Amino acid sequence: MRRLTLLSALIAPLFMIAACGGSDTPAETSAEAAYTPTPITHINEDFSPDDDPVADLAEAMELAQAEGKYILMDVGGEWCSWCHLIDAYIETNQPTHEAFACAFVVLKVNYSDENENEEFLSAYPERQGYPHFFVLDAQGEFVASQGTGELEEGRGYNEEAMVGFANQYCESA
Repeated sequence: MRRLTLLSALIAPLFMIAACGGSDTPAETSAEAAYTPTPITHINEDFSPDDDPVADLAEAMELAQAEGKYILMDVGGEWCSWCHLIDAYIETNQPTHEAFACAFVVLKVNYSDENENEEFLSAYPERQGYPHFFVLDAQGEFVASQGTGELEEGRGYNEEAMVGFANQYCESA
């Protein structure tokens, strides 16, 4: 009788799990599991030396006016590891992604040995390194210059600094 009671005590939980539809897949109950990011409007996805920044800026202005946003001119190159790091951070850090999606149409402008875009970039203040952000209003007028080094933390970026940077343009867009 003792063995039967012990066996029942061991087997009963297994039947309960099966009856309740237990599975190896955890239920999606967190907000993070259900998170679908707001798309960030990009004029170009990478820093191509073949892109025409004048034409790209005209396209960015149309979209920024239609969406009620600022233009974030992201100057860098495919050679730039920090450029790729900041892109990945913006895409994967939810608060940063949301703030950038709220505030900006993103325009990447190549700066590389193949094409420094010297004529186009000469209209803006000197860059402090790469990547470098210029904020333009929806009409393409210069608003601000932002060195991204100020947004870094260790070998990455600081969420509070990144969100704070973008939010000042989201709230006034």
